[in-house]
Amino acid sequence: MIFPVKSLVRNILSLFASGLFIICTGYFLQPVIKINDFFPDLVILSIVFTLISIISVYVFLRGQSKEPQSQTMHTLVSLGIKFLLELILALLWFIVAKKTSSQSVLMFFVLYLTFSLLLIFNVLKTLKNKAL
Repeated sequence: MIFPVKSLVRNILSLFASGLFIICTGYFLQPVIKINDFFPDLVILSIVFTLISIISVYVFLRGQSKEPQSQTMHTLVSLGIKFLLELILALLWFIVAKKTSSQSVLMFFVLYLTFSLLLIFNVLKTLKNKAL
């Protein structure tokens, strides 16, 4: 089977667009919500979560071009990589960078949930057309 480049590009563009939308929304909501101190954190987290999601989507779609026996393993590895990279990010963010204010913690978990849902919807949309 051929590697689904078209699907990969479409998923990467949708993740970049989502990350850019989140950053722009945060920028325009700065005066309303008073998150001036947290906007750089929002940008950093959005970029890192986008990159983690892109890596996970790449592994998942690479597995879709393999034989059916390894597709399930690639899907699980993709979600495992996402989980481990986000766990490392959380450790670095909360312990090393000491970003433990309530706004920072809330922002981290909202972005985590947002990008996790985007990735799950992309995986489900792909699997809807092609079951494991």
